[in-house]
Amino acid sequence: MIWFKRILVASTLLTLCVVVFGSYVRLTDAGLGCPDWPGCYGTLTVPESEEAINQALQQFPDSIVETDKAWIEMIHRYIAGILGLMILFIAVKSYKLRQEIKVSLKVPFFLLALVGFQAALGMWTVTKLLQPAIVTAHLIGGMTVLGIITYITHRHVGTQNNQFNTDSHTLSIARLSLFLLFVQILLGGWTSTNYAALACTDYPTCHGSLVPDMNFSDGFSIFRDLGMTASGEALSIQALHAIQWVHRVGAIILTGVILYFFYLLKSSPGLAFYRNILLFLIFTQFVIGVANLLLHLPIALATIHNLGAALLVIILVIINSRLTPLHE
Repeated sequence: MIWFKRILVASTLLTLCVVVFGSYVRLTDAGLGCPDWPGCYGTLTVPESEEAINQALQQFPDSIVETDKAWIEMIHRYIAGILGLMILFIAVKSYKLRQEIKVSLKVPFFLLALVGFQAALGMWTVTKLLQPAIVTAHLIGGMTVLGIITYITHRHVGTQNNQFNTDSHTLSIARLSLFLLFVQILLGGWTSTNYAALACTDYPTCHGSLVPDMNFSDGFSIFRDLGMTASGEALSIQALHAIQWVHRVGAIILTGVILYFFYLLKSSPGLAFYRNILLFLIFTQFVIGVANLLLHLPIALATIHNLGAALLVIILVIINSRLTPLHE
């Protein structure tokens, strides 16, 4: 079990890296740095010599070889591949230790299946030319992998305090907070993949109005190409307004619920440390979100915003695990 626990911790940290680096790939427009999958221009590295670049252009005449972006994309694929192997090891080891592990055997095998689906989404992200629905699904899938691996790790490495007399209301708000966080991440991914983050650059208003002119039907039409409506027309600024406005409202709702959850946790002294981290993260995340608008989305700050979302997933999963008896 010692090596099993070490691999769990390492996998959790690596998943955090994959998720955050994936956001950096998206923000730097490196998602199509390689026009094929799983390699890059037909190889497992990036073409850099003149001969290799000419050969790549012959194979993919519609592409422009940008080695910087290609390396960003390939590094992300390398670390994601290593993570996939580690999660495969966790699933196999869980089966061998099925009498000793502290989660249902279904959990690590579901995680393995989810990672396989994530790989397919990564391929479709390239082959479908960054369709918003696929890219957003890839993001929420990555956060889900992070949440599940954090849960498995905490059940084996973290401390569980079964002396908490958690009332059903507090437990319900704990679950609701985690659910709303994933909804907000989904909305944030939809905002990012549709390049709607700068549709409004003032706050709390949008172009001076609390409720701007919006087009929800086009903005939240799922099956369409990037920058286009379902009928093939260019996506309007009103549709982008709708996307960002809903994300803003979601942030306010999530912050309110988490602040209420923070208040409820005062009766659980064993959670004071996690409770304070939760408050710090939600406050910081809100401030960074507003700063991204006012500063016109600098890549470093936008990446930190994604890191904050991932850390919120980790802390809320840990709190939910701490509030859940070991036999559940």
